[in-house]
Amino acid sequence: MRRRNSAAPQSHASLFAALGDETRLTVLAKLCKGEPQSISRLTEGSKLSRQAVTKHLRVLEDAGIVRCVRVGRESIFEFKPEPIDDARQFLNRVSAQWDETLARLKSFVEE
Repeated sequence: MRRRNSAAPQSHASLFAALGDETRLTVLAKLCKGEPQSISRLTEGSKLSRQAVTKHLRVLEDAGIVRCVRVGRESIFEFKPEPIDDARQFLNRVSAQWDETLARLKSFVEE
């Protein structure tokens, strides 16, 4: 009998919620380029204020996707891929479960 990991959906909920906002995805895409960036660099080329970007970064930080490091008076943010990798593994498990379920249904219908 297979054990279900019932905590997995709850542990990923904040991550999925954080990724569910277009602005946060845009900010995260800038950070995914590999180089840690300041808030002022993240606001360059956008219509967002520093305060708005800061609020979005805090949501991403609370979800564990970014990390903030203070360098003097400046906050530098960097991407943390581990939570995304964990969520990908979770979604792969869910996908495999659905594939198994659909295969059983197909087998049942064809009998």
